[in-house]
Amino acid sequence: METEIFNVDGERHHDMLVNTIQPKLSYSPSVNYGEWKSQIKKKFVELSGIETIAENVCPLNVQVIKEEEKDGYKQIAFTFDSEKGETVPCYLLIPNTGNDKYPVAITLQGHSTGFHNSVGIVKYDRDKDYQPRGQFAIQAVKNGFIALAIEQRGMGIRKTYKANRLPNNACLYASRIASGLGRTLIGERVWDVHKAIDALSHFPQCDLEKILITGNSGGGTASYYAACFDERIGLSVPSCSFCSYKESILSIAHCACNYIPFMYKYFDMQDLSCMIAPRRLTIVAGKEDEIFPIAGVRKGYAAVKAIYERLGVGENCRLVETPKEHWWCVELVWDTINEECKKLGWK
Repeated sequence: METEIFNVDGERHHDMLVNTIQPKLSYSPSVNYGEWKSQIKKKFVELSGIETIAENVCPLNVQVIKEEEKDGYKQIAFTFDSEKGETVPCYLLIPNTGNDKYPVAITLQGHSTGFHNSVGIVKYDRDKDYQPRGQFAIQAVKNGFIALAIEQRGMGIRKTYKANRLPNNACLYASRIASGLGRTLIGERVWDVHKAIDALSHFPQCDLEKILITGNSGGGTASYYAACFDERIGLSVPSCSFCSYKESILSIAHCACNYIPFMYKYFDMQDLSCMIAPRRLTIVAGKEDEIFPIAGVRKGYAAVKAIYERLGVGENCRLVETPKEHWWCVELVWDTINEECKKLGWK
């Protein structure tokens, strides 16, 4: 075998730029906060493609498909249209404890086989290894919430047949097409959550003044960005998904759905927390997470804390570190959520 004579490094140039570029809208104590927040929001909506997505809005067309009585709750399968040509499948789980209204927990699966895991349905052999830990919606009901499980774009039954050519990265195709159309897949997922909250007005038991959003991995990512965009979300609890871009998605190979074109030219993930503040944000992170390293999480969270303290609400943000890796820690997550809900007066 011939020895390679060229001494080159295909990653050096990008690594150099990541390590030297300072995003134009990075938070600084010296910024005019109101003007800076306005700039951040405008740029996020533009780069994520949400302003383009919003142009394709349509009537919700909520359709109930099936209702079933389960052990302790009613399960409603329904759909709604988030934009022209896009139907969103959902499960709504309503506790049967007799209250007129309940706080709402929007639960989002990451890169599992789909949202059926959230309601305890086993469709594939590998789902068995994810039960009951992956039953996000059922866990929410047991903790006193109405649970909304949404199938995210590019995942589960919303994966296109064309994505079958990319079996190990199912949402890569959807990410590419969205980007080509001036959108992003994460922007589309955020829009679906936004319109799902509108759709919940069809179910009178939902207390839309008390909305939590949570999920793990790709579900946590959408939970964070959705709370940035939609101010009706009072508590966001992203798990295994928040990290400074520099230490995570710009230095470790991730799924394409994590990326927003030109993002690091303008902001880092923590800068966007100004769109959530002063509402409550609890970040859950694994100390052993190899794809969202804890050092990058702590670095990003320090900036989040500074933003919240700038507003005089430092107590409204929180970092919870688990002893695990990239893992949904059921008891710790829900104990944390319940603590935050008590502070909000939701329970």
